[in-house]
Amino acid sequence: MDQLNQTTSHTFILLGLSTVLHLKVMFFLLFLIIYFMTISGNFLLIFIVRINSTLHSPMYFFLTNLSIIDICFSSSIAPVILRNTLAKDRSISLLGCATQMYFSLALGYTECLILAVMAYDRFAAICRPLHYNTIMNKTVCFYMAAVPWSAGFINSLVQVILTFQLPFCTCHINHYFCEVPAFIRMSCGDTFLNQLSLIIAAGIIGMCSFLLTLTSYLHIISKILKITSSQGRQKSFSTCASHLTAVTLYYGTSLFIYLRPQKHTNVSNTTDKVLPILYMTVTPMLNPFLYSIRNKDVNNTLINQLKRKKGQY
Repeated sequence: MDQLNQTTSHTFILLGLSTVLHLKVMFFLLFLIIYFMTISGNFLLIFIVRINSTLHSPMYFFLTNLSIIDICFSSSIAPVILRNTLAKDRSISLLGCATQMYFSLALGYTECLILAVMAYDRFAAICRPLHYNTIMNKTVCFYMAAVPWSAGFINSLVQVILTFQLPFCTCHINHYFCEVPAFIRMSCGDTFLNQLSLIIAAGIIGMCSFLLTLTSYLHIISKILKITSSQGRQKSFSTCASHLTAVTLYYGTSLFIYLRPQKHTNVSNTTDKVLPILYMTVTPMLNPFLYSIRNKDVNNTLINQLKRKKGQY
């Protein structure tokens, strides 16, 4: 009987956020605005860093990596959500679902590690200013960026392979995109290995990134508190405030989702649907604004570029 209840369908159906028409329209417009702001904001930040040679430093190198990740991360999810929010046919092929899951998961883990690397960069800049150029030389920066990208994509491959080896009791996904926890919940097979691998991966990558970030900022705060000038303390802390905001929002929501044991049910509560919106769409949208609002170099470059364009007309 269990075998009869298992589906081997090569097509899945995303149930989405709501079946109410006006809510579907509202969600579509909301995600469309978020996606547009994410793409435009991150591309603008990359452009500003590119044209200003004074911004060609390790901090902005990692910030550019973060912007590239956010553009790709959002693009792996937002089009699926936009299509299925209003479309009558909300089906997605097994290959399409696996591809979307692979890239979103890989980029999510990569962002997690890049945020930790950025915290270490701020630690080196504030706590080891005299040795900063030696510590964060071009070779070191290259490897510190390459390792998160490699680790994210390798880990994602393992998770996706394990996920699609499971038998599923239904082809209806109670979610608005293909995510590993949702597939574990809809499986009618033994998911112990899947849950274990997910928790280990989230534990190693997520918790190690969080601990590295926490350790870096404990040293940074300790160093800042020793600065006698209040203006100096404010200037040092302002360079870290944006990163702390992004880290808190991203780590808090993603670790809560991926470190929880998943129940064998295809019923998603509100938390399971709301939290992914925060770390998969809202955070990539906020990152370029968080890192540019307090940054005089970025703002001055943008203002000068606008004045130059205005002068041409």
